[in-house]
Amino acid sequence: MRILTVLTYYRPHTSGLTIYTERLARALVLRGHEVTVLTSQYMNTLPNQEFMDGIRVIRSAVLARVSKGVISRELGWLASELVKTHDVIHLHLPQFDAPGIALRGRIAHKPTVLTYHCDLSLPPGRFNSLVNQVVHQMNNQAARFSDLIVTYTQDYADHSPYLSRFRSKLQIIPPPVVLPEAAPGAVQSFERQNQTGERRPVIGMAARLATEKGVEILLEALPRILERFPRAQVLFAGQYLDVLGEETYAQKLMPTISRYQEEGHWKFLGVLNPTEMAAFYPNLNVLVVPSLNSTEAFGLVQIEAMMNGVPCVASNLPGVRQPILTTGMGIVAPIGDSNALAESILTVLENPEQYRGDPAAIRQRYTPDSIAAEYEAIFSNLLAQKRSQ
Repeated sequence: MRILTVLTYYRPHTSGLTIYTERLARALVLRGHEVTVLTSQYMNTLPNQEFMDGIRVIRSAVLARVSKGVISRELGWLASELVKTHDVIHLHLPQFDAPGIALRGRIAHKPTVLTYHCDLSLPPGRFNSLVNQVVHQMNNQAARFSDLIVTYTQDYADHSPYLSRFRSKLQIIPPPVVLPEAAPGAVQSFERQNQTGERRPVIGMAARLATEKGVEILLEALPRILERFPRAQVLFAGQYLDVLGEETYAQKLMPTISRYQEEGHWKFLGVLNPTEMAAFYPNLNVLVVPSLNSTEAFGLVQIEAMMNGVPCVASNLPGVRQPILTTGMGIVAPIGDSNALAESILTVLENPEQYRGDPAAIRQRYTPDSIAAEYEAIFSNLLAQKRSQ
């Protein structure tokens, strides 16, 4: 099959959505399919076209930006041409352009599948409220023009105002999760470089420094944790400088973070590649996902941590709580409650044997090839239906 995948941001941008899309695209290529990714040229230094891991990536120049979204003058033309030459259209929401591309798929009689990653929930404000409304309308139109909608968990689907309106089109497929093996000596080298052996326990967080991630909840929880474990350290893996749309949020948190950095209780690691992440997780005692709203729908990093035997503490958000509830590897904490977060982290740190789980079984459930096989079956069935009409 020739599969056209469309999303706003693709690699080298780093987010759960782009990582999901990249893993799935690679797995589909390995299964013998042709995959084209149509995305935005969100940085002028990125080429208009290139091949990445056997995936053809086409980037449309950005005309303007609206909050975290982009507007491209040429994307519609590119989409029209690409829809003609592909068998299946696969859209990743939320994105502004989804309705127009889904409509093109319907007109061309091509199967169109949406993967809905999360509800959009921008910070309060008149302009952001308008953006939220526009994106919601765009998502609704895209759903009406599509044949099927995929999301990660039934839990998230049951609580999403958007997904609950399209239950007849809904299919649940877990996200693809994979990590390479750490290079020989990499885990030990990471330990020496970051002094994790000297500063146990180590609390990990893997995310962008963004409003919905709840970094401030972890910061507010730290004093209570340090009372019990005075040498505790937070290692933050992910982008923390120049995060799109998050400059004000970062400025607000930096004075507190800087103080903890000086005291040796907080360290930014920056964006780590998959091999580096494979050395990161074994150096943790617990991974924390203190997300605040439905912009977070699962938290792929929880599965990555659990594959390495690391328990998690996550917010009691639909979808986000599912990795812990289904594996038993951690504690679900109330949303936005720093005291409860601190107590949950302390409980895991003091009773690690209670949260061991089965890393091998978790690894097997989320392999990209098995997830790609589920998508392949969906695409094949829809294609057969279209051809028989």
